[in-house]
Amino acid sequence: MISADMEGVSGIVHPSETNPGGYDYERGRALMTAEVNAAVAGVLEAVPGAEVLVADAHGPFRNLLPEELDRRARLVRGKPRPLGMLAGLDDDTDAVLFVGYHARSGSGPAVLAHTISDAVLDVRLDGRPVGEIGLNAALAGFHSAPVVLISGDDAACAELLELVPGAATVAVKQALGQAASIALHPDEARDRLHRVAAKAIRRHDQVPLMIVPGPLKVEVDLYGPYTVDLATLIPGVSRAPGARTVSFTAQDVAEAYRLVQLLTQLAQIKPS
Repeated sequence: MISADMEGVSGIVHPSETNPGGYDYERGRALMTAEVNAAVAGVLEAVPGAEVLVADAHGPFRNLLPEELDRRARLVRGKPRPLGMLAGLDDDTDAVLFVGYHARSGSGPAVLAHTISDAVLDVRLDGRPVGEIGLNAALAGFHSAPVVLISGDDAACAELLELVPGAATVAVKQALGQAASIALHPDEARDRLHRVAAKAIRRHDQVPLMIVPGPLKVEVDLYGPYTVDLATLIPGVSRAPGARTVSFTAQDVAEAYRLVQLLTQLAQIKPS
């Protein structure tokens, strides 16, 4: 499985390049699709008969250009959907690759760092802060699938290595700040991604799983007080000390992941 985000793609540094309708968003979509194709090619070079599932995992989950995607891959597109950024993942998945990923909220310097959306300030699993990289790596581990590769800026690569030692990394840009980087030429980024993806798949059985045992306490810091009010209507979710924090106990990572997704969607509701 390839889970594809957009902020970590080479050449992308600004929200206007990642948000539909923004300046250069269409170029961003093309850059994203090309990097995913490089990863697909690398996987299939290593295992020609592999079944490759690509999950469009940025924003509206409708960014990759279907007609430009490598025809040997299948595309997961649209939302809402089970397992969010890893929709399609199951216990038969041999390996997961994160393409175009970004560092978590509060990281820096890191290009377009955030956690899920601007409505979420932080997520903690048993007190450990995690962003999209950590949440998705933990969910992959729950399904016995190692995260064997990440591409993105240097901060995103370092974040995964702290959680999954032995994963391969492709730093397509060096972060200078939230909206600035020194980036590889897109062709060079794709060449490296192709090569490293092939190597990563060949040694996927040597990469450890990220295992987060349950039950676990989950804390989510939300930007909007109104969202906190809505969150407390969910059975088992309570307001923690601090006006913006809610907490709950999940039986396992899969349950925690689903509830975090729901809290993020609640943040889209505004007072009537």
